[in-house]
Amino acid sequence: MELQIVAKKENPLLKRVEVTFKAVHKAEATPTRDAIRSELAKQLRASKDGVVVSRAESSFGRFETIGYAKIYKSKEEALAVERSHILVRNKLKEPEAKEKKEGEKAEKPAKAEPKAEAPKAEPKPEHEAEAKAEHKPEAKAEHKEEKPAAKEEKKPAEKHEEKKEGKPGAKKAEPKKKEGK
Repeated sequence: MELQIVAKKENPLLKRVEVTFKAVHKAEATPTRDAIRSELAKQLRASKDGVVVSRAESSFGRFETIGYAKIYKSKEEALAVERSHILVRNKLKEPEAKEKKEGEKAEKPAKAEPKAEAPKAEPKPEHEAEAKAEHKPEAKAEHKEEKPAAKEEKKPAEKHEEKKEGKPGAKKAEPKKKEGK
Protein backbone atom coordinates (compact mmCIF):
# COMPACT_ATOMS: atom_id res chain seq x y z
CA MET A 1 0.00 0.00 0.00
CA GLU A 2 1.24 3.43 -0.93
CA LEU A 3 -0.16 6.33 1.11
CA GLN A 4 -0.20 9.89 -0.24
CA ILE A 5 -1.22 12.93 1.78
CA VAL A 6 -3.47 15.11 -0.38
CA ALA A 7 -4.21 17.93 2.09
CA LYS A 8 -2.91 18.82 5.54
CA LYS A 9 -4.45 21.40 7.88
CA GLU A 10 -3.46 22.51 11.40
CA ASN A 11 -6.32 22.95 13.88
CA PRO A 12 -4.85 24.62 16.99
CA LEU A 13 -8.21 25.03 18.73
CA LEU A 14 -8.72 21.24 18.96
CA LYS A 15 -4.96 20.56 19.13
CA ARG A 16 -4.80 18.32 16.08
CA VAL A 17 -3.68 18.06 12.46
CA GLU A 18 -6.40 17.16 9.93
CA VAL A 19 -5.29 15.14 6.91
CA THR A 20 -6.96 14.04 3.68
CA PHE A 21 -5.19 11.00 2.26
CA LYS A 22 -5.21 8.71 -0.75
CA ALA A 23 -4.08 5.10 -0.39
CA VAL A 24 -3.17 3.24 -3.59
CA HIS A 25 -3.41 -0.53 -3.16
CA LYS A 26 -2.85 -2.40 -6.42
CA ALA A 27 -3.38 -6.17 -6.30
CA GLU A 28 -4.35 -5.90 -2.61
CA ALA A 29 -7.56 -5.71 -0.66
CA THR A 30 -8.86 -2.43 0.72
CA PRO A 31 -6.58 -1.50 3.62
CA THR A 32 -7.96 -1.71 7.15
CA ARG A 33 -8.22 1.29 9.46
CA ASP A 34 -5.40 -0.18 11.52
CA ALA A 35 -3.07 -0.39 8.49
CA ILE A 36 -3.91 3.18 7.47
CA ARG A 37 -3.29 4.44 11.02
CA SER A 38 0.12 2.74 11.09
CA GLU A 39 1.16 4.23 7.74
CA LEU A 40 -0.03 7.74 8.67
CA ALA A 41 1.83 7.54 12.01
CA LYS A 42 5.06 6.64 10.15
CA GLN A 43 4.75 9.44 7.60
CA LEU A 44 3.76 12.17 10.07
CA ARG A 45 6.09 10.97 12.86
CA ALA A 46 3.30 10.59 15.43
CA SER A 47 2.22 7.83 17.77
CA LYS A 48 -0.30 5.35 16.40
CA ASP A 49 -2.57 5.95 19.42
CA GLY A 50 -2.94 9.60 18.42
CA VAL A 51 -4.12 8.84 14.86
CA VAL A 52 -7.89 8.60 14.29
CA VAL A 53 -9.25 7.64 10.86
CA SER A 54 -12.70 9.24 10.50
CA ARG A 55 -13.56 7.75 7.13
CA ALA A 56 -12.01 5.69 4.38
CA GLU A 57 -13.92 5.09 1.13
CA SER A 58 -13.07 2.86 -1.82
CA SER A 59 -14.62 3.08 -5.26
CA PHE A 60 -15.70 -0.02 -7.16
CA GLY A 61 -13.14 -1.14 -9.73
CA ARG A 62 -10.44 1.26 -8.55
CA PHE A 63 -7.37 0.55 -6.49
CA GLU A 64 -7.67 3.72 -4.42
CA THR A 65 -9.05 4.55 -1.01
CA ILE A 66 -9.68 8.18 -0.18
CA GLY A 67 -10.17 9.21 3.43
CA TYR A 68 -9.95 11.70 6.24
CA ALA A 69 -7.90 11.34 9.43
CA LYS A 70 -7.02 13.42 12.51
CA ILE A 71 -3.66 13.28 14.27
CA TYR A 72 -3.48 14.21 17.95
CA LYS A 73 -0.34 14.58 20.07
CA SER A 74 -1.60 12.05 22.62
CA LYS A 75 -4.31 9.44 23.08
CA GLU A 76 -5.86 11.46 25.94
CA GLU A 77 -6.47 14.45 23.64
CA ALA A 78 -8.13 12.15 21.11
CA LEU A 79 -10.36 10.62 23.81
CA ALA A 80 -11.38 14.09 25.00
CA VAL A 81 -12.44 15.39 21.57
CA GLU A 82 -13.55 12.49 19.35
CA ARG A 83 -16.98 10.85 19.33
CA SER A 84 -17.10 7.50 21.08
CA HIS A 85 -18.21 5.38 18.09
CA ILE A 86 -15.26 6.66 16.04
CA LEU A 87 -12.89 5.78 18.88
CA VAL A 88 -14.37 2.27 19.03
CA ARG A 89 -13.86 1.83 15.25
CA ASN A 90 -10.22 2.83 15.63
CA LYS A 91 -9.80 0.50 18.63
CA LEU A 92 -8.82 3.32 20.96
CA LYS A 93 -11.76 2.60 23.21
CA GLU A 94 -13.74 -0.53 24.14
CA PRO A 95 -17.44 -0.60 23.20
CA GLU A 96 -19.67 0.35 26.10
CA ALA A 97 -22.05 -2.30 27.33
CA LYS A 98 -25.51 -1.09 28.24
CA GLU A 99 -25.69 -0.59 31.98
CA LYS A 100 -28.11 -2.75 33.91
CA LYS A 101 -29.99 -1.74 37.02
CA GLU A 102 -29.46 -3.72 40.20
CA GLY A 103 -32.79 -5.57 39.93
CA GLU A 104 -32.35 -6.68 36.29
CA LYS A 105 -30.82 -9.94 35.17
CA ALA A 106 -27.42 -9.95 33.52
CA GLU A 107 -28.48 -12.59 30.99
CA LYS A 108 -30.98 -12.27 28.16
CA PRO A 109 -34.60 -12.58 29.25
CA ALA A 110 -36.39 -15.84 28.51
CA LYS A 111 -38.25 -15.89 25.20
CA ALA A 112 -41.64 -16.77 26.63
CA GLU A 113 -42.49 -17.85 30.12
CA PRO A 114 -44.93 -20.75 30.37
CA LYS A 115 -48.38 -19.40 31.18
CA ALA A 116 -50.36 -20.68 34.12
CA GLU A 117 -52.39 -23.70 33.13
CA ALA A 118 -55.94 -22.86 32.18
CA PRO A 119 -58.62 -24.68 34.18
CA LYS A 120 -59.68 -27.83 32.42
CA ALA A 121 -63.11 -27.79 30.82
CA GLU A 122 -65.71 -29.86 32.59
CA PRO A 123 -67.09 -32.79 30.61
CA LYS A 124 -70.36 -31.88 28.89
CA PRO A 125 -73.45 -33.93 29.24
CA GLU A 126 -73.91 -36.49 26.49
CA HIS A 127 -77.09 -35.03 25.00
CA GLU A 128 -75.40 -31.63 24.38
CA ALA A 129 -72.40 -33.24 22.70
CA GLU A 130 -74.71 -35.27 20.43
CA ALA A 131 -76.67 -32.16 19.47
CA LYS A 132 -73.52 -30.33 18.43
CA ALA A 133 -72.27 -33.32 16.46
CA GLU A 134 -75.56 -33.38 14.55
CA HIS A 135 -75.33 -29.69 13.60
CA LYS A 136 -71.85 -29.85 12.17
CA PRO A 137 -72.59 -32.20 9.24
CA GLU A 138 -75.65 -30.17 8.30
CA ALA A 139 -73.65 -26.96 8.24
CA LYS A 140 -71.05 -28.54 6.03
CA ALA A 141 -73.72 -29.88 3.69
CA GLU A 142 -75.13 -26.38 3.21
CA HIS A 143 -71.76 -24.95 2.26
CA LYS A 144 -71.00 -27.54 -0.38
CA GLU A 145 -71.35 -26.23 -3.86
CA GLU A 146 -71.58 -28.44 -6.84
CA LYS A 147 -69.01 -27.78 -9.48
CA PRO A 148 -70.33 -27.46 -13.01
CA ALA A 149 -69.54 -30.40 -15.24
CA ALA A 150 -66.56 -29.90 -17.49
CA LYS A 151 -67.47 -28.84 -21.01
CA GLU A 152 -66.92 -31.40 -23.68
CA GLU A 153 -64.26 -30.34 -26.08
CA LYS A 154 -65.18 -30.57 -29.71
CA LYS A 155 -62.88 -30.95 -32.61
CA PRO A 156 -62.50 -27.96 -34.92
CA ALA A 157 -64.36 -29.77 -37.71
CA GLU A 158 -67.40 -30.35 -35.46
CA LYS A 159 -67.42 -26.70 -34.39
CA HIS A 160 -67.44 -25.61 -38.04
CA GLU A 161 -70.39 -27.91 -38.81
CA GLU A 162 -72.36 -26.56 -35.85
CA LYS A 163 -71.94 -23.02 -37.10
CA LYS A 164 -73.34 -23.97 -40.49
CA GLU A 165 -76.24 -25.88 -38.96
CA GLY A 166 -76.97 -23.24 -36.34
CA LYS A 167 -77.86 -20.55 -38.90
CA PRO A 168 -79.94 -22.04 -41.66
CA GLY A 169 -80.88 -19.63 -44.40
CA ALA A 170 -78.67 -16.92 -43.03
CA LYS A 171 -77.33 -14.80 -45.79
CA LYS A 172 -74.29 -12.65 -45.85
CA ALA A 173 -75.01 -8.99 -45.62
CA GLU A 174 -74.36 -7.43 -48.99
CA PRO A 175 -72.85 -3.99 -49.11
CA LYS A 176 -75.33 -1.29 -50.04
CA LYS A 177 -74.89 0.11 -53.47
CA LYS A 178 -74.87 3.81 -53.93
CA GLU A 179 -77.52 5.01 -56.21
CA GLY A 180 -76.42 7.49 -58.80
CA LYS A 181 -78.45 10.56 -59.79
